[in-house]
Amino acid sequence: MDFSLCHKITENINKVMVGKETAMKMILVALLAEGHILLEDVPGVGKTLMTRTLARSIGGIFKRIQFTPDLLPSDVTGFNVYDQRSGEFKFQSGPIFSNVLLADEINRTIPRTQSSLLECMEEGQVTVDGATKPLPQPFLVLATQNPIELEGTFPLPEAQLDRFLMRIDLGYPSREEELFILERFQKEDPLPGLEAVTEPEQIVILQRGRREVLVSPEVSNYIVTLTEETRSSPQVRYGASPRASLHLMRAAQALAAVEGREYVLPDDVKSLAVSVLSHRLVMETKEKIKGVTPAEVLEEILDKVPVPIPTLS
Repeated sequence: MDFSLCHKITENINKVMVGKETAMKMILVALLAEGHILLEDVPGVGKTLMTRTLARSIGGIFKRIQFTPDLLPSDVTGFNVYDQRSGEFKFQSGPIFSNVLLADEINRTIPRTQSSLLECMEEGQVTVDGATKPLPQPFLVLATQNPIELEGTFPLPEAQLDRFLMRIDLGYPSREEELFILERFQKEDPLPGLEAVTEPEQIVILQRGRREVLVSPEVSNYIVTLTEETRSSPQVRYGASPRASLHLMRAAQALAAVEGREYVLPDDVKSLAVSVLSHRLVMETKEKIKGVTPAEVLEEILDKVPVPIPTLS
């Protein structure tokens, strides 16, 4: 399988975005792994721009939902409207029918609406009045949470957080990158003139190819050992689930594909472990009080668990 298309997508995105190479790689990993991303960062660091640039690069449909407390599930999924001319109900699709969906500030809406989005993420389809409608493929959700303003929010339960493939943040640009941003956007926005380098059907083919990326028994054992360590850690009340192991394997396959390999290395797993597992860990109360974070616990586990030497035959 030729995964060189991933490099073309990255190069195309870099015509608009400045920096953020690591975050962009993680988003491509999520796309190939058929997963979804939780973005936690302050406003104004480029989340919307990055999402729109990705959608335009793959020739996909981009939609954005601003989550508010009065948003209803039908505002996300769509609803049936009575057509007086035909005397029948017609389905009015919601913004969920897209290839790349930005779910902005998902923790500001009620749990019922959150659940409707997460059900679509898991099932890849929408059911309205008993009729099931498949979502476009590929389908990628990037849900954002503002870590600063927490008043009037509805935090996602742990069971729903577990459905996200990974959690990442973009962070502030360096001084040099910020100066370059000013220069690039001084006269015009480069996004409207950006052309697609592929089409959604090709991404679906890449997703199928990702499933064929070799995962050796040694790498599989390494993944399971890491998740088992999170369950036995005295600092963690609830460790990573079997779904976390599955997501970590798929993400590692996707990272190998993005880097042009047909096999997974233990270093792929190690580099992804914090992003894929940290939001799934529930810390003990005393550890929270001490300020110990899931990422710190995972770093300790990664240092402790020996990295295997895989067989590629």
